[in-house]
Amino acid sequence: MSLTLTALPALEDNYIWALIDDNKRLIIIDPGEPQPVLDAIDQQQWKLEAILLTHHHADHTGGVKSLTDHYPTIPVYGPQETLSKGATELVEEGDDLELLNHTFSVIATPGHTLGHIVYYAKPYLFCGDTLFSGGCGRLFEGTADQMFTSLSRLNQLPDETLVCCAHEYTLSNLDFAHRLLPQNPVVSDYRNKVKKLRENHQITLPTTLETERLINIFLMTDQPEIIEHFNDNPALTTPAQRFAELRRLKDRG
Repeated sequence: MSLTLTALPALEDNYIWALIDDNKRLIIIDPGEPQPVLDAIDQQQWKLEAILLTHHHADHTGGVKSLTDHYPTIPVYGPQETLSKGATELVEEGDDLELLNHTFSVIATPGHTLGHIVYYAKPYLFCGDTLFSGGCGRLFEGTADQMFTSLSRLNQLPDETLVCCAHEYTLSNLDFAHRLLPQNPVVSDYRNKVKKLRENHQITLPTTLETERLINIFLMTDQPEIIEHFNDNPALTTPAQRFAELRRLKDRG
């Protein structure tokens, strides 16, 4: 049975991901607010089957209570840290969920938060605030080493993996990458493409891991041009150390 992927814009720059099968059964990922979901269900006559949560932040969980008030029997899957946010079924690293006749594997990705998880059902990767197009999440609770390890794990997935991240941060991330690597033609060309999309109020997601390996500097810390960029800092000798410095620079703006 085939699946259809749809992004529902929410809040200021969030996307609530919707995955729908041929029978109009629906899975929602990270509902930051309820109304976009309720409106889409009403308009499309979808049948809500489950809600998946990646972490506890309010812009990913704020719609759960209202949705479960409307659909009280719907399971809400999430890590331990989402228990207080409405999760009814706790999941963790190594768990597999059978939903819409597909298997969703749970992968632990600490860094943005300590309990952050992602869901992978080939080719879909619902990665919350761990991996963004051209970037990665801020380190609110975890360490740079944890986030580097989490991204390295996700980077092992196939090229065709569809990266379904939860924010429209692509242009900002590519602006940062372009400042660091102004001579990189792939980053420059992709940034120009993204600028045109955003000028036309179009979404830049999902992206693919194949693309991200070429334009996301947080996945390129073992590449010669990133190594060369930090040549004047003898303390940055490993990919993980270079990642930590990139994250620090991005946080400074």
